[in-house]
Amino acid sequence: MTDALAPIRGAATGIGSHPGTDPREAAAVVVGELAVPYLPELPGRGLGADMIGRSAGILTGIGVDVSSTGYRIGVRPGRVARRIDDLLQRDLDAFEEAYELAGRRGGGTIKVQVAGPLTLAATVELSSGHRAARDRGAMRDIAEALADGVRAHVADLGRRTGAQVIVQVDEPSMAAVVRGTVPALTRLDPICAVPAPDAAELLARVTSGPVPVVVHLCGPIEWDVVRRVPLTGALIDVTRLTEADYEGFGVLAESVEAVGLGVVPATPDSPAGRFGAEQVLRPALRLYDEIGLPRTALSRATITPTCGLAGAAAEQVRPVLELARRTADILEEAPDLR
Repeated sequence: MTDALAPIRGAATGIGSHPGTDPREAAAVVVGELAVPYLPELPGRGLGADMIGRSAGILTGIGVDVSSTGYRIGVRPGRVARRIDDLLQRDLDAFEEAYELAGRRGGGTIKVQVAGPLTLAATVELSSGHRAARDRGAMRDIAEALADGVRAHVADLGRRTGAQVIVQVDEPSMAAVVRGTVPALTRLDPICAVPAPDAAELLARVTSGPVPVVVHLCGPIEWDVVRRVPLTGALIDVTRLTEADYEGFGVLAESVEAVGLGVVPATPDSPAGRFGAEQVLRPALRLYDEIGLPRTALSRATITPTCGLAGAAAEQVRPVLELARRTADILEEAPDLR
């Protein structure tokens, strides 16, 4: 596991989503710009192309469809399931082609992204119309089916490219599950909070398998959950951390093999062209100084945009990834930045 994560330490990568609808164009950009490219997600294509739909579609043995309010699982798979799979296969074909054209087939490291079990449970519905987070048995089934689906997904991409595959598990809804704020079907039937140990056990079912995993903590972070999960890597938007997060981040940074720092602006109102690498590093430098971590430890960090790029303009994608790469290079050349 440690060797599998070594390529992303001191490197740059992206979070996952891209603007636009052309998977070949997106794949060519990430393969051309990054030492550790990732399989782009293009939610602009609509139903089945977003993170939740794609992740629901790879659940082993669990059918997926849609209702008037979102994705529904535990149903007979039909048109929507076929669309999800068709979009995924197109993306895989495009990435395989770009990887081969770049002369990288047979080696290297690549990354794929899936929604984590807590986020899926908070988002998808059961056949009853209730969110899956209402049913602990359904949550366990989702975690197991996701772990199996991830293994198959990774094996497929590995066969196509000959590369080592790392999985990024996105958990933006972790806090909602643990705090009991997942929207209920009716106000008279609220969804109960899931205790941190139980939430951690569900997440660990996906992170503890044979596939190398990094968890993307992209919403309010429940550190009581994070510290209970055996993690080898994590990606965090450090620009959103507050003083209340410092202790949790410090413990995490010293315990995992790979820590990713989301520092490169990725939104339309903060285009990468306005920033230099030294400027985007300021939140990370301040964080490490205030926690008491040595700046030299930054040389081992993975540099990423603050979030996915689906909200960016198409012409911003390449500059954002270029800036992430330059920032990682600066940390490698002058890790203490004094």
